[in-house]
Amino acid sequence: MERARRVASLRVGPGRRNLRYKFRSPEAARARLFPRIRGMPNMKIVFVHNTYQQPGGEDLVFADERDLLKSAGHEIVEYLRSNHEVSQYVSVRQLTLAKRTIWAGETREKFRELLLREKPDVVHIHNTFVTISPSIYWACRDAQVPVLQAVHNYRLLCPGANFLRDGKICEECMEHSVWRGVRYGCYQHSRAATAVVAAMLTTHRILGTWSRLIDCYLVPTQFGRRKFIDAGFSTAKLVVKPHFVYPDPGQGTGDRSYALYVGRLSPEKGLRTLLFAWSQQRTAIPLQIIGDGPMRAELERCALQLGLTNVCFRGSLPREQALAAMKQARLLIFPSECYEGFGMAIIEAFACGTPVIAAALGSPQELVEDGRTGKLFNPTDAHDLAEKVTWAWEHPEAMEFWGQQARLEYEAKYTAQRNYEMIMDVYQHVIRNYGLAHERLETGLAISR
Repeated sequence: MERARRVASLRVGPGRRNLRYKFRSPEAARARLFPRIRGMPNMKIVFVHNTYQQPGGEDLVFADERDLLKSAGHEIVEYLRSNHEVSQYVSVRQLTLAKRTIWAGETREKFRELLLREKPDVVHIHNTFVTISPSIYWACRDAQVPVLQAVHNYRLLCPGANFLRDGKICEECMEHSVWRGVRYGCYQHSRAATAVVAAMLTTHRILGTWSRLIDCYLVPTQFGRRKFIDAGFSTAKLVVKPHFVYPDPGQGTGDRSYALYVGRLSPEKGLRTLLFAWSQQRTAIPLQIIGDGPMRAELERCALQLGLTNVCFRGSLPREQALAAMKQARLLIFPSECYEGFGMAIIEAFACGTPVIAAALGSPQELVEDGRTGKLFNPTDAHDLAEKVTWAWEHPEAMEFWGQQARLEYEAKYTAQRNYEMIMDVYQHVIRNYGLAHERLETGLAISR
């Protein structure tokens, strides 16, 4: 069967290899789902991702982009590994894991074989940390395939990935050296583990992996792009492409009878600030907290100690149920105290027509327009958050208007169709430039002979 008539998904990982085919007309799929796209070439794209032990925003974005491109008729080859593999490396094998984090030679060879066999147009990498390793970029060089790197966090600049130390923003690794993080044990609260990350970052800076072997970095916000420019990355390679919500959940209706938090329950998310703010409310505003994580037990005890009977911990829910909760919420709270890579919960709320009250820090303050799609509060300031929430709760007409504006913001910037147009533009630009660069190289070599 000719490639243009086929959508394939190839999952490659330890102990499994499963090939699934779904036959349909790519042209018809694109015309139905993306009527504004005409004459877009069919592509074969390798999607690479190292999943996390606890699924989060990066895993969601990976799945959304994969499904979007498959729905548009493109052929997707998936190369997946999981950080659950780390559990295999106990005690004496930890040194092996450390070496693999810096350079996994076996991964390079296997991935090179995959590329030579599949002959993709482009490789789109989401995450290589921990088990894939940056050796995969060298396999792409070997097979002469252009590479896009999705930037989900700040790991290339900070071993901890979010510029947070002891509850405060810290940029010492960017201002001095990534080895500053070793002093503080910024990754997993361990100097040894942080040293492995710092060694990986330093090794590949010296080898030129980040500067020479990646053709384009997809950064979801202007804030993130500026950070990478400040760190010395090429401005020409940094392209802003926000994430999106797919499929469209539709605007919510109903009572809008509670406030909502959706996300991981971990220290950097500002949940202590959220509970302290709730203890200062003049009225008992219902708050639902959706998500799980290492802080759940501590937060439940804190809510009990503060007498917050109006706070409900719902645990981790499937995405459809979380979106349904957003559609019924009057507002979403996003109190993160670190540099977030993006803030998927924010644009999911926008898609549901729900305004957002967010900490004025990093990317969220770029996503939320104060006084139009929500409200911004001073990071870590429970009193300021309490005042903003109280005002919002006491002005339901303003919340309804902000919700309408949030939905318009989603329709303008964060739909699947808009994102598809952007990613295809980037793919074509990267492939064209990669081909031109190799033509120039080959011409130069021929002349030198």
